[in-house]
Amino acid sequence: MKMSQNNDDKEDRSPTNKNKGISLPISRVRLIMKSSPDVSSINQEALFLTTKATELFVQHLAVSSFNKGSGKDTNSLSYTDLASTAEETETLHFLTDILPKKILARDYLKSLEEMREENPDF
Repeated sequence: MKMSQNNDDKEDRSPTNKNKGISLPISRVRLIMKSSPDVSSINQEALFLTTKATELFVQHLAVSSFNKGSGKDTNSLSYTDLASTAEETETLHFLTDILPKKILARDYLKSLEEMREENPDF
């Protein structure tokens, strides 16, 4: 098993993958795909397309967040920019569980107490 991981790492650095414009390590994407109990085997083309689609998705999220956020002024991208984009963009709304907006602990405790007052069974 260890030998195949080393081969996968060598495969990721091969000129073939660089020429195809992939920057994510294919072996890591393969590992994530194989972690699903529904996946028994992975076609090389499917692996390549999944890797490329993931890169394009991350790029889209980053560019959208940068353009909508405060990044233009500071030339940086922050977690807050990503979380706001996920919440405000309907097609990215599925990311709100992964990228929740930051709130202060006191604000969370206050809203929790308000919920308890409204619903004592909570």
